Amino acid sequence: MKKVTLLLVAFFFAFALLPAQAQDGGRSINVNAGIGLGVYNAGGLPIGASVEVGIKDNIAVGGFVDYARYGRNWGGYRWSYNFLYFGARGSYHLGDLLKELGMSEDKFDPYAGLSLGIRTASYKDNVGIENYDSPYSSASVFLGGHVGTRYYFSDKIGGFGEVGYGVSALRLGVTFKL
Repeated sequence: MKKVTLLLVAFFFAFALLPAQAQDGGRSINVNAGIGLGVYNAGGLPIGASVEVGIKDNIAVGGFVDYARYGRNWGGYRWSYNFLYFGARGSYHLGDLLKELGMSEDKFDPYAGLSLGIRTASYKDNVGIENYDSPYSSASVFLGGHVGTRYYFSDKIGGFGEVGYGVSALRLGVTFKL
């Protein structure tokens, strides 16, 4: 868990300078924090965060980090997997296109995109099984996709939902516009 906390702190510290840069160029910054449902790797309730910076009118790029833990305890035997996903993501925002069709308002921000990242997995148990044949590799590259939307309750705070491939099939949470 210490590694996950350190990675989350490093992730947000790396993006701490973005608001000043984005405000100079008039770019938007969105920070999402949420939970995952429908986990691909057999269980757990993942948590995660992502940051996107608008680089053009409808295109945003950024990064993400997700963490999930899955384990069991049977009669004193305990085992668990820890999954950490991190990488880059890019999204195309459909708001302007929908406005032209008369279907959107400023509070609604639908988008679709791709992500490229690394999935790490670690196994641990309380008896020290050394030769466990894990179905997950210790680290692998993955390509994911997402379709989602944000809805802003105010100028700066809203909710988001995404479906796609990553640590979970569905992600829900809060979004902040900086």
